[in-house]
Amino acid sequence: MVSAFKPDERVLCFHGPLLYEAKVLSAELREPEDAGENAEKEPHLRVHYKGWKSTWDEWVPEDRALKWTEENLATQKELQMAALAAQKKSGRRGSGRSSELTEGGPPHPRGQKRSRDADLEKEEDFTVKPEINIPIPDTLKAQLVDDWENITKNQQLVSLPRSPTVTEILQNYKNSILTLQKKRFTDLDTDIFEEVVSGIKLYFDRCLGNILLYRFERQQYSDIRKTAKDKEMSDIYGAEHLLRLFVTLPELIAHTNMDYQSIQILKNYIKDFLKFLVKNQAEYFLKIYENASPNYQSLVRGI
Repeated sequence: MVSAFKPDERVLCFHGPLLYEAKVLSAELREPEDAGENAEKEPHLRVHYKGWKSTWDEWVPEDRALKWTEENLATQKELQMAALAAQKKSGRRGSGRSSELTEGGPPHPRGQKRSRDADLEKEEDFTVKPEINIPIPDTLKAQLVDDWENITKNQQLVSLPRSPTVTEILQNYKNSILTLQKKRFTDLDTDIFEEVVSGIKLYFDRCLGNILLYRFERQQYSDIRKTAKDKEMSDIYGAEHLLRLFVTLPELIAHTNMDYQSIQILKNYIKDFLKFLVKNQAEYFLKIYENASPNYQSLVRGI
């Protein structure tokens, strides 16, 4: 059988309505689970979901798997935001499932109760790295949902350049810690703290074009890159896009060589930074997005 996927390939796989990172174990022709007698065999993949023991490996139709591409990663994020929007409307914002969506949690297999001790994957399945769960405050979850709806549903854009920019927000945070709030960090290591802040800025600049944009924003990003060639994107974009980074950050951290202690230090600073964003939410986040012009919409659609 010729499959579009290879063993050990990193993919995105649908599990319910959402996409999760998985690894292809093997491929073969199999009868669909709900097929009757003498059904024609179809291409299937044996997949292992990242973050779960091999007990949860399953055969899935090949069309449930997507290639690991920037476009499909953007689709994954849009599905997450759509799920959050649905939960917000049903009055369940801040539920355990919502936290899983925003904190990078693994899929929860149907019909099974999740057990942290029993279901964590073993080292032989994936290269296990210490992971970081980032609890997003409810008010910022709502901000993420509104951001998603403005762009993907209302076809609006964040006006650029933003003020304050990501660089300015991070500098404001650094100033607040080093001057007014130093007492909260009795064992504050200035070098580590500044490294964390610089690291957030670096992650943002490297990730923005690849995984932090919705498809409707890519034309705007392309235009900005042409007109601001000598500028970092952290000097153009603002809080709206910076907040998206913290939804993606757990996955990024999982692929670094950071040890457990370093991750805990990073987690503590990020939790404090998110509190800082909440405190300054009214000042840092846009209240009204701009409507995309008809010409822009035509460019996005390829007309």
